[in-house]
Amino acid sequence: MTDNLILRVERSFSAIDPDVWSQLSGTRRGGEVAYNPFLSHAFLSSIEESGSATETTGWLGHHLLLQDQDGSLLGAVPGYLKNHSQGEYVFDHGWADAFERAGGSYYPKLQCAIPFTPASGPRLLTLDGPRSEGLRMTLAAGLAEVTRQLGISSAHVTFLREEELPAFEAADFLHRTDQQFHFINEGYENHEAFLAQLSSSKRKNLRKERRAALENGITIDWLTGSDLTEDIWDQFFTFYMDTGSRKWGRPYLTRQFYSLIGERMADDILLVMAKRDGRYIAGAINFIGEEALFGRHWGCIEDHPFLHFEVCYHQAIDFALAKGLKRVEAGAQGEHKLARGYLPVTTHSAHYIAHPGLRKAIADYLRRERREVDHASDYLTEHSPFRKGERQQDD
Repeated sequence: MTDNLILRVERSFSAIDPDVWSQLSGTRRGGEVAYNPFLSHAFLSSIEESGSATETTGWLGHHLLLQDQDGSLLGAVPGYLKNHSQGEYVFDHGWADAFERAGGSYYPKLQCAIPFTPASGPRLLTLDGPRSEGLRMTLAAGLAEVTRQLGISSAHVTFLREEELPAFEAADFLHRTDQQFHFINEGYENHEAFLAQLSSSKRKNLRKERRAALENGITIDWLTGSDLTEDIWDQFFTFYMDTGSRKWGRPYLTRQFYSLIGERMADDILLVMAKRDGRYIAGAINFIGEEALFGRHWGCIEDHPFLHFEVCYHQAIDFALAKGLKRVEAGAQGEHKLARGYLPVTTHSAHYIAHPGLRKAIADYLRRERREVDHASDYLTEHSPFRKGERQQDD
């Protein structure tokens, strides 16, 4: 490496010092970078130690560490060597199929991401200071070099920050965009103040939807910190397994994962739980950042109209407003979120494709896809539920 720096691979996240990692990842509240719970040592070690992301499940730890000659850690990228494309939320199955049909081997590939988590955040992690930009360039170039040395098809860095793109593009990564829907807190005093900014018809529809969701005697609890007992995790895991088995075929996360995050980061977790007849029947897990609430997954053991929207979207907005958070990131896809006040936001990924022919085909595809994402974002923004010069009326 340049400047006498050494790039090495660490297979186990638990082998990385938590204090050093928190300095690199900015995972201390009040730092220069807003706290992101998914980059914390607690989250990343839990997802491996629980058996959720391991070699057995197709997520072999391949974390890139950039060190000085004396062994000091200067930069890192969380990464995994993968033999499938599941649990990523940036879909490359078509690329894999095309390359395999042409006689190539797409897997294994290097995936630089937070497993099972479609939340944007830094991926080129470095210490703050005058060297940080150069270190990010070195890390991006190092990812490409490791891909070549391993003789694998590709490296994929998903849900990265837009500011990191120049470092990846300088290392010959291709740029891909996609779309999510986020609620943006414009300083609303409460949910009614937010609703007042919507068109009259949308405002009435959402009020009606929220009332309907809580019919049949349903109530909502917010659980965090010491509320997150093993009994609560047992109940939530039942929801997760029921919905996950129907939606994905095989849920990704183990029961132990929830126990570990409950021990290590309970104050960073919000469970929104729906109760009927004295028992919980549905719930959604959210992670609390310094600026954002990150909605992840939900589950239920009873079906009720609009309950999913109430638990996952409306309650998340209520919590964000109550805690003064700037936004709610409600996960991947979902144009149905638009009607509930979540606006389209562009997400970014970077892809290093080693084979020249495959790289050219993917580059052509991504140019077209980026235009389509831009057009879709413009269209959806234009058709958002927010008032466009409409005179507000009492209703």
